[in-house]
Amino acid sequence: MKVGTVKEIKHYEFRVGLTPMNVKEYVARGHEVFVQTGAGAGSSFSDEDYVAAGATILQTAEEVWAKCDMIVKVKEPLKEEYDLMREDQIIYTYLHLAADLPLTKAMLERKVKGVAYETIRDNNGGLPLLKPMSEVAGKLSVQAGARCLEKIMGGRGVLLGGVPGTSKANVVVIGGGVVGKSAMKMAIGLGANVTVFDNNLDTLTTLDDIWGSQIQTLYSTPSAIEAALMDADLVIGAVLIPGGAAPKLIRKEYLSKMKPGSVIVDVAVDQGGCAETTRATYHDNPTFVVDGVVHYCVANMPGAVSNTSTIALTNATLAYGLKIADMGLEAAVKANKNLLPGVNTYKGHLTEEAVARDFEMEYTDLTTLL
Repeated sequence: MKVGTVKEIKHYEFRVGLTPMNVKEYVARGHEVFVQTGAGAGSSFSDEDYVAAGATILQTAEEVWAKCDMIVKVKEPLKEEYDLMREDQIIYTYLHLAADLPLTKAMLERKVKGVAYETIRDNNGGLPLLKPMSEVAGKLSVQAGARCLEKIMGGRGVLLGGVPGTSKANVVVIGGGVVGKSAMKMAIGLGANVTVFDNNLDTLTTLDDIWGSQIQTLYSTPSAIEAALMDADLVIGAVLIPGGAAPKLIRKEYLSKMKPGSVIVDVAVDQGGCAETTRATYHDNPTFVVDGVVHYCVANMPGAVSNTSTIALTNATLAYGLKIADMGLEAAVKANKNLLPGVNTYKGHLTEEAVARDFEMEYTDLTTLL
């Protein structure tokens, strides 16, 4: 198979879909790999590194898209890339279609085979390709939140862990999954008071078993969240509905009751955000203020630590990508049931039920098409 990766064009996105070590693995199995010049520079990988690994360097993204059977990316195709997609081409990347109707329509119109990192499952029902970036984003959310709490950034001027004789900051984490747990680790490590919400009692029990008196676990209800936000200095939105849009758990009317200069970091922004006031921002202008509350809503947070993020991500994506390249998508899906939910679009059909539900579009079970 001809496999390619291109330079990400999303604003301030420095990750890359394939590392030189990944290229070696594909080439060793007899595949051809094509890399756009400069694609890895943001993650500290040079063209020379890719050539040494066996890749062919092409000058433009258009050349890579035109030549390859499978494009391996990090972020979803942007509008400028829609016309580069072609029928039967495999696009293997984060898609987050539930937050992007234009992309969903474009992929259906172009009849591409869209394989989304974020909906591939493991044997336990987990999300193995989302997990590494969720871990990075969870840790970064507390770093970003701590920075936003500084007065110069518009925050309350609060240090998360305080110092002797002062109060610690109150951190509220909404969602006890991978993002939430990573955020909690950071917040606890910095000495903050941490409260976590989830609607799964087993999850809350597990978190309590791990951290005990270091955290407060609460069952997620609108009234409980509203009450906690009134005392919060930093709120981490860590909600995930696999494949679907994030529920709006932080309502606009709650903001006027929060402390002026408090901060919301909405890690769920890729799926539309869990705050009603969320809108996607970028690393160069990451925040905005609504009702006195600072919002940090960068939609590609892990891109800020691109070398770490790229290596962590490709460690997870490589095995599935090799299986697709070795067998073809159809045979790979039949051989590995975990790949099945990863296929979001297939030859003009929408095969991700959550996206179809959110957009009120027709859903097709992929098994009926194979």
